[in-house]
Amino acid sequence: MAKKFAAASKRGDQLGLNDDELAFYDALANNEASVRELGDEILAKIAHELTDSLRQNVTVDWSNRDSVRAKLRLLVKRILRKYKYPPDQQEEAAQLVLAQAETLCEAWM
Repeated sequence: MAKKFAAASKRGDQLGLNDDELAFYDALANNEASVRELGDEILAKIAHELTDSLRQNVTVDWSNRDSVRAKLRLLVKRILRKYKYPPDQQEEAAQLVLAQAETLCEAWM
């Protein structure tokens, strides 16, 4: 596990991403077509913007509120479209990003 974390941290440093941003980058890069189509630099920009936007929009206990989850889902999809993330992969990427956000939100509050 330490080696895996060290490798992830090294990749995050190379891309200029902190640990939170790297978690979103990994969710976005889960699809190989998106990596080929957009490249590391654009995926890193998306991860950075997602982190900033989600952090600003997280509310207390948002994971239990459907309306807040829907708002965050729209925010994520808007950012993905802005950067031309492959349309056929947006739903899966949005789900992965929101799952990461749920995990990270406890540390953000």
